[in-house]
Amino acid sequence: MSILQKAKNYVEILFKDKLSSVYFYHNFIHTAYTVNKAEEIMKNTPVSEEDQEKVLVALWFHDTGYIECALNHEERSVEVMKAFLQQENYPENYIADVEKLILATKIHYEPQNLLEKIVKDADFSHFAGHDYNDISDALRKEWELTNVKCFSNEEWNAGNLDMLKNKHTFYTDYAKENWEPLKKKNIKKIEKKLEKEEEKKEVKKESSEGKKEKEKSDRSVDTLFRVTLNNHTRLSDIADSKANILLSVNAIIISVCLSVLVPKLDAPKNSHLILPSFILLLSSVFTIIFAILSTKPNVTKTTFTPQDIANRKVNLLFFGNFQQMLFDDYNNAMKDLIKDRDYIYDSMVKDLYYLGKVLDRKYKLLSITYKIFMAGIIISVLSFGAAFLSL
Repeated sequence: MSILQKAKNYVEILFKDKLSSVYFYHNFIHTAYTVNKAEEIMKNTPVSEEDQEKVLVALWFHDTGYIECALNHEERSVEVMKAFLQQENYPENYIADVEKLILATKIHYEPQNLLEKIVKDADFSHFAGHDYNDISDALRKEWELTNVKCFSNEEWNAGNLDMLKNKHTFYTDYAKENWEPLKKKNIKKIEKKLEKEEEKKEVKKESSEGKKEKEKSDRSVDTLFRVTLNNHTRLSDIADSKANILLSVNAIIISVCLSVLVPKLDAPKNSHLILPSFILLLSSVFTIIFAILSTKPNVTKTTFTPQDIANRKVNLLFFGNFQQMLFDDYNNAMKDLIKDRDYIYDSMVKDLYYLGKVLDRKYKLLSITYKIFMAGIIISVLSFGAAFLSL
C-alpha cells in the first residue's frame, strides 16, 4: 500500500472516530476534495513525483487538528502528521517539508514557492466550485454550531463577497487560467444575492424578518439531512468493507485447511490434529455465515392502499414502497410531496430512521462476526498447542 493510500485510510478513520459532528465543512469530504484539486493542478503543472507526494500528504493531514480544536489547528495538524510519518520511518527532512506545506494553508499566509502555491490553491479551490453556495452554507452552519459567529444572510453574503473579491487570489498558472473565471461567476451570484437582499428591505419589516428566518431554518435543516445521510452511507460502506475482509481471510483459511491440512489427517500419527482442525474450520465457516448475513440486503416491502397515499402515510422516497405503483400514480404523488415541505421532511425522517435500523443490524452482526473469528482463532491455537503437548 502506498503512503498516500495509508494517509487517506488513517485520516478517514481518525475523522470518523474523533472529529465532532458539528464540523459540517472541515471534515473528510473537504479534505478529499482538496486532494483531488491538488492532483488536478499537478497534472497540468511540472512537479516531481516526490514533491507531488509531499503536497498530497500535507493536504490529507492539513485539517486533522480539528479533532482537538479549531484554534491553531494547523500546528496540531503538523503534530498528527509527524506522528504518522515517523511511524512509517520517513526521514526528518521529508517531514519538515510536509510541515511547511501544512502551515502554508493558514488563511493569511503568502506562499513562497510552487508547492505552497499548489497547496494554497487546492485548499481554496471551492471558491471556483459549481456548488460553492452549498459549501459556503456548510461552513456557516459549522461556525454557528461551534460558537464562532452567527451571521444574517446579508452579513454572510457581504463577507463572502469581500473574501472572494478583495482578500483572495489564486497563485498557480493553472488556477488563474481555469478557476478564476468560475470564481468570478460565483462573485456575480453573490452580488445578485445582495441585490435581492436590498430589494427585500423595501418590503414591510415584519414580513421581511419572517421570510429570512424561514430561509435560514430551511437551509439549516437541508444541510442537516444532507450531512446525516452522507454519514449513514459512509458507515454502511465501512461495515461492508470490514465484512468483506473477514470473508476473504476465512475463505483463505478454509482453502488452506482443505488443501494442505485435511488430506494429512488420515494418517494415524496425525490423529491428534483432527479436533483442532475441526475447530478451526468450524469457526471460519461460522464467521463467513455471519459476515454474509451482515452484508445481505434486507429490503422491506410495504403494502398500502391509494387512500394511504392520499393521507400521506407512505414514504415515497423508499423504492421498496413505490416499486409496485404505476408511474402515473407515483408521478402525481411525488408532485404532492414536492409542494409540501413538511411532507418532504416527514419522508426524509422516515428514510433516515429505517436506514439507521439497517445500520444497527449490520453492526450488531459484524460485532458477533468479529467475536466468533477472534474466539475461533484463540481456541484453535490453544487446541493445536494442547495436541502437540499431549504427544
